[in-house]
Amino acid sequence: MIHDALSSPPQPTGWTGYLAPEGFEAELRHELGDIVAEHGRLLFSPGPAKPAAWAQNVWHDVLRIPVASIGEGARALKAIQRNWWPYAPGLHRRTALMVDKLPKVSAKPLEFGQKAPSAPLGSFTLLDEHTLLAAPVCSSPFANGECQLIEDRVNPPSRAYLKLWDAFTVLGRAPGPGETCLDLGACPGGWSWVLASLGASVIAIDKAPLDPRVVAMPGVSIRQESAFGLDPASIGPVDWLFSDIICYPERLYRLVRNWQDSGLVRNFLCTIKFQGETDHATAAAFAAIPGSKLMHLSHNKHELTWLLLKDQNEGNVA
Repeated sequence: MIHDALSSPPQPTGWTGYLAPEGFEAELRHELGDIVAEHGRLLFSPGPAKPAAWAQNVWHDVLRIPVASIGEGARALKAIQRNWWPYAPGLHRRTALMVDKLPKVSAKPLEFGQKAPSAPLGSFTLLDEHTLLAAPVCSSPFANGECQLIEDRVNPPSRAYLKLWDAFTVLGRAPGPGETCLDLGACPGGWSWVLASLGASVIAIDKAPLDPRVVAMPGVSIRQESAFGLDPASIGPVDWLFSDIICYPERLYRLVRNWQDSGLVRNFLCTIKFQGETDHATAAAFAAIPGSKLMHLSHNKHELTWLLLKDQNEGNVA
């Protein structure tokens, strides 16, 4: 039955929703602590949003909307705003029918260099056949927080390049001509390939050799030595320090603090790789560095990306 009016108006739940990357619900659960409900990978915690590196999308000010029909659910969402994307751990057919009644939203993969979507995108889920949970405002402009990119399957020497493409797309910012980038643990050269392709000068550090195609790129210089034995003074000032090194998080933390203390780096972007159990204590130590941000990119696996960026006026933007 289709009603002319909604059975009941949307009601605030007082919750914030956090969508975990697939397979990392336990990490998000540990990070949030206070969980009032779970719906698939979507975890709900009371109160306003809190920092949550293991959330790929955060649903602000979640609403509960009782609905008597699919059409009523679609009308309730359209009355709030235009653009919605579903999260459907169940009730797939009913969700799809509701999506058919909503304005179309494109979620095509982006070419690297395209800007992230700017239109507001809300999220909704069917808790049961007659109850919607919806958030008009979410932290990510991407459908379910997933930054989908058209891959280059020819030129990069490894798929690690996708993490940098992902990060630069989310940030809306990347190095370019006139900037110097230090790539620690560069082998086989996926990140150096991205940076050199953007026109930046790259100092690649690794004891192992890089892919010859990357070595031959303009602006790439190689130092075949350990990133951990490197004296910052021997490099001098750099605009960006990048690290995708495979090492224990504590060791990366010490390395980063050493470079911070040197005062020679303007911007940091590093992957924290967890081996075995997630090192929550060291992740929290990274997150506590003033002005920095910790996040799980769509192309991260059992890892987090740590950022410390400065704008042209020397203020932190992350």
